[in-house]
Amino acid sequence: MWELVIKSFYLALPAYLANMSPVIFDKLGLFKSLAQPIDGGKKIGTEFIFGRSKTWRGLLSGAIFGVVVTWIQAGLYSVTFFKSLSLVDYPRHFIAFGLLAGLGAILGDLIKSFFKRRFNIKSGSSWPVFDQLDFIAGFFIATYYLVGFDVGVVVVVFLITLILHPLTNLLAYQLGFKKVWW
Repeated sequence: MWELVIKSFYLALPAYLANMSPVIFDKLGLFKSLAQPIDGGKKIGTEFIFGRSKTWRGLLSGAIFGVVVTWIQAGLYSVTFFKSLSLVDYPRHFIAFGLLAGLGAILGDLIKSFFKRRFNIKSGSSWPVFDQLDFIAGFFIATYYLVGFDVGVVVVVFLITLILHPLTNLLAYQLGFKKVWW
């Protein structure tokens, strides 16, 4: 059981870090010129399509983090311990998998934001469960056709995420990276 949990976590690591990357890039002031809303400030009715916090910088940061993390995983693949954790042939797929993992995570969050606005849930407001699982759903959808996954792995990643996501958000809030604890 623990082996499955560790392997599942290692698989989702590019998505986890890609999901954190917009906050990190914002806090570090990286690529400020790309901190423009993806929706260009356009609205459907009275609500923004996605919201002001969904930026081109966030999309780029997710792609960068996804590729960097899988590049590191590809480098570690020659170490027996890390190869035994790998559910992906990282040396073979690190660019494609990393790019899809990072973009999938950010796009999953973006799609959730679209629906959040349609349900009149304000940007920055909590939407329990959806806020925790959006990026992981995007990750699995984006990477599935490249590598495929066992249903057990998907379930374990979703369960791990329901625990880790609130904890990492609380930590980011305590460290001053986020304005809200959720």
